[in-house]
Amino acid sequence: MTPRQSFDVGNAALAAQLFGQQNQNLRLIEKKLGIRLGSQGTVLQLSGNPEQVQVGYRLLEELCALLRDDMPLYPTDIDYAIRILSTDSSTNLRDIFYDTVFVSARNKLIAPKSLAQKSYIDQIRSKTVVFGIGPAGTGKTYLAMAMGVAALMRKEVSRIMLVRPAVEAGEKLGFLPGDLAEKVNPYLRPLYDALYDMLELDKARALVDTGVVEVAPLAFMRGRTLNDAFVILDEAQNTTAEQMKMFLTRIGFGSRAVITGDVTQIDLPRGTGSGLLHATDVLRNVPDIAFTYFSDLDVVRHPIVQAIVQAYQRAEQKTSAKTEELPPRPAGINAPD
Repeated sequence: MTPRQSFDVGNAALAAQLFGQQNQNLRLIEKKLGIRLGSQGTVLQLSGNPEQVQVGYRLLEELCALLRDDMPLYPTDIDYAIRILSTDSSTNLRDIFYDTVFVSARNKLIAPKSLAQKSYIDQIRSKTVVFGIGPAGTGKTYLAMAMGVAALMRKEVSRIMLVRPAVEAGEKLGFLPGDLAEKVNPYLRPLYDALYDMLELDKARALVDTGVVEVAPLAFMRGRTLNDAFVILDEAQNTTAEQMKMFLTRIGFGSRAVITGDVTQIDLPRGTGSGLLHATDVLRNVPDIAFTYFSDLDVVRHPIVQAIVQAYQRAEQKTSAKTEELPPRPAGINAPD
């Protein structure tokens, strides 16, 4: 007999919000958890796999608590909540969703949407150097930028430094039009985009024009000492070990640094080791340095991005398994190079 559990919302208006228009929220929960939800009045009947039913019950408890706090409930919020509670069913969603990092110019609340994101911002608050490592779409750079802007607005730092390595990915810099600044600008564009998403355009431009916010290629950091600054190094997988050391030794008094990267998207020349991978080994036990690792479960972009990341991970695992199964190459003058 399929296990069943009852959940009483207890309030018709709250139930209407929880169920969604034409029960669309319930359908989403059913699809994501693989359980059945039957409703009668304000009472829901959950049936299916016992573990998933228990996650579903906790989910309903937490969603009702958020709705009682007048938090609007969107399908993306339900998706994030399911991912969080599937990882740790004892999590209090209010501790995550209400941990507001920054409020953008368009009154958009920037807050963590996963356990890893929550850990990440907590580490940025408490550590001098934080590494955020994981696939695209997990909010590594965006949350770091929000933390930097928030620190600047609170006058905890006097400036923000946004840094990226200008690594060629299939197109030679020398063939691009313009001077050096114009050549590297496309590499820095994502950092500008994130900044303009958080601040009014005029204010963001004024901060850039006055040097309070500086966006620069990594090569421009050599010889500088960065005091009283919030420094973000993005796309750090494309640094060499020497460049990473150079960057980290620029950190001055009153400064904090966040280094982000995706070790599955290294564009360095073949045979060149990634400074990000090197740093994870060298700095792992250094005090006041923390590492947060994101996975496909932390992707907060369009759901298709999570599916793409998972598909590539499966393909890479198959390729790795096939490589391990190959017999050793024969020795001799006829062996391939």
